[in-house]
Amino acid sequence: MFNKNNLIRTTLIICGAMTLTFISCTDKTPEDVKWETQTVSRRDIGTSVMAKGIIKPKVGAEVRIGSRASGTVTNLYVNVGDYVTKGTLLAELDDAELKAQCEKSKANLYNAEVTLKYAEIELQRMKNLKLKEFISQQVLDDAQKASELANARVLQEKANLDFTNIQLGYTRIYASLSGVIGSVSTQKGETVSAIISTPTFVTIIDLDRLEVWAYVDETDIGRIEEGQPAKFTVDTYPETEFNGIVRTIYPQAEILNNVVNYIVIIEIDQHKGNILRPEMTASINIYMQTHGNVLSIPNKALKRDGNKNIIYILEHNQAVEREVIVGLRGKYQSEIINGIKENEVVIINKK
Repeated sequence: MFNKNNLIRTTLIICGAMTLTFISCTDKTPEDVKWETQTVSRRDIGTSVMAKGIIKPKVGAEVRIGSRASGTVTNLYVNVGDYVTKGTLLAELDDAELKAQCEKSKANLYNAEVTLKYAEIELQRMKNLKLKEFISQQVLDDAQKASELANARVLQEKANLDFTNIQLGYTRIYASLSGVIGSVSTQKGETVSAIISTPTFVTIIDLDRLEVWAYVDETDIGRIEEGQPAKFTVDTYPETEFNGIVRTIYPQAEILNNVVNYIVIIEIDQHKGNILRPEMTASINIYMQTHGNVLSIPNKALKRDGNKNIIYILEHNQAVEREVIVGLRGKYQSEIINGIKENEVVIINKK
């Protein structure tokens, strides 16, 4: 017969076994906890102002090349995207009419030089005759006047020939600087007129002379100073970072969509193969203060405990609390002055 004591003993054994089973199913070892971690390393930490901007040519870096002569375009030697050096022949105009004028000027000059030659001979003859008192002073003066007028005409015809040669030179259009052809406004076979305004043939952009126009919010402009370093990327090359330095702060505001911004000009240190182009959109960080090669951890790893800054270090699969002294705080990383060592592993998502 199953007595009461045996029943109680059996019940206690079953309950104990169920408790052990529940504990074994619910307890997790440290190895089961999924922590996001990062190794403590050295890097540059800085406080910065973020801004959007545009790549712009410097003054004189974008030049429109035109012609001061009128005529038909006989040859066009460049296309958009071509790189040209200063002095490269870009285009030619029909020069037949100007060449004819040049030949005419040369003939006129020759005629004037012959006239001067015989006027000088005549003057010398009159001087000899005057010494012998064979002619009057008036005759000598007339010979002197004819010689001087002939000399003046030679000077005039030389000036006309120089002018015609200059006009002839305008039919050949050369690059005034080195750069990339940004646009071509005239095509072969077109007739251009320089009477009213100078026609534009091509636009040349010197890609070594670009700068960044950063639009800085009015709340941040007070912290920007000339000489501060900057880094930026462009949408076309988001993985390529460019260095720059603040050169100019425009005093007049730019109001865009009811937001007050100030233009900050950033000079580019290296163009990295001239991959930058005017009007590219740039994302810019202007650094007010920078500490180089310091121990750093992600800002998300820092916790506050009263007046203390706390982090958790992963040691032997255990989260070990550590008090640290924080230095400069950046946007994503913070400098740690004391409390950690390089290559230690910090827990980021410890609750």
